Amino acid sequence: MALHVRGVLLPDDEVRDLWLVGDRVTFTPVPGAETVVDGGFVLPGLVDAHCHIGIARGGAPITSVDQARELAHVDRDAGVLAIRDAGSPYPYPELDDEPDLPRLARAGRHVAPPKRYLRDIGMEVGAAEVVATVAAQAKAGNGWVKLVGDWIDRGLGDLAPSWDADTLTAAVRAAHDAGVRAAVHTFSESAVEIMVRAGVDSVEHGTGLSLDLIDDMARQGTALVPTMINIATFGGIVDQARANFPAYAEHMLALRDGFPDVVRAAYEAGVPIYVGTDAGGGIDHGLAAEEMLLLHERAGMAPIDVLAAASWGARQWLGFSGLVEGGLADLTVYPEDPRRDLRVVRAPSRTILRGRVLR
Repeated sequence: MALHVRGVLLPDDEVRDLWLVGDRVTFTPVPGAETVVDGGFVLPGLVDAHCHIGIARGGAPITSVDQARELAHVDRDAGVLAIRDAGSPYPYPELDDEPDLPRLARAGRHVAPPKRYLRDIGMEVGAAEVVATVAAQAKAGNGWVKLVGDWIDRGLGDLAPSWDADTLTAAVRAAHDAGVRAAVHTFSESAVEIMVRAGVDSVEHGTGLSLDLIDDMARQGTALVPTMINIATFGGIVDQARANFPAYAEHMLALRDGFPDVVRAAYEAGVPIYVGTDAGGGIDHGLAAEEMLLLHERAGMAPIDVLAAASWGARQWLGFSGLVEGGLADLTVYPEDPRRDLRVVRAPSRTILRGRVLR
């Protein structure tokens, strides 16, 4: 049966009627449709653009498709109806079109340097193997490759790029040659500079961004997914590392403390910013609303722009259409206007995924 929805449709800011016929949206009335929303503020379904449903709580790889499904359900129940899994050590392509799960954009396994990343998570390879590994992981995902751009170098006692600049640049080129986009994990100043210059498609975290690089990102259309929830955990990382790596500890704290200003500068420069929680491992799932609030409260993003970063803008970026004629039938409804009080996004009153009412 077709469904009828009536409410203030954002970002258009007007009361609209729309009908959901299967998994598609139409603005042409459908006789006999069941009204399932009559009032409230209607958004295209939320997105978590940096999430890991292939990593269990605590950081170990999942061991079954059922575990991935369970984690995706947590995000879905918080109003997230599309996920970009930014690297999974466990393959689960059979979930791509599962009706009860958020839509999935997936990278394969992280491409990481030997013994310089989270244990058992990435494909750890030397410089000579990076290009071939990127090509293989492009086939393992459905549109993305995840590169680990930097990590602690224990010999140096601080953050350092994963490989030399030529190798990192070749990795981005290999992803593009394979027809996918490249996302890069990076905390340090040196690695993010290499990757932005190389034309990477999205910077994950990006604590080491400079004003010059931010301007380059804005010109190139390079996206930033700040994962501010993740950056807030740097204190715990430092507590474990300070005794053996004091320079690294101080560097990480400085990056953490300056990060809200980095995100604010990127926002003001016009860099595309998207909401991502880095859920999986040390970050719980279902926290997209909290990331949205941090972007507003700490980085100064206007509520309407935060909503775009978590909804219609992020969906367009990932290739999941919004609430337009013929678009995908995913929506979240809130009882009050989230532009006036963004805290409303913590509690959707109605969630519809693929044309089916979930809440």
